[in-house]
Amino acid sequence: MRPAGWEKSKMATKAQTAKSNRKPKFSSRIVRRCQLTGRARGVYRKFRISRIMLRKLALEGKIPGMRKASW
Repeated sequence: MRPAGWEKSKMATKAQTAKSNRKPKFSSRIVRRCQLTGRARGVYRKFRISRIMLRKLALEGKIPGMRKASW
């Protein structure tokens, strides 16, 4: 059973993304968000996108030099 309002909380709101774009008062307050979805967790600094979108784009071949690992 999921809590009430769960569907709304999946995507970042416009206020949350606008707040993350502002320069913070202190450098430790920086919230890194995905540039595509606004997701705050699991964001790769190098690409500035979330792990989920990174995987999706890599599988589609849209990130040069990145491919699925196999060993």
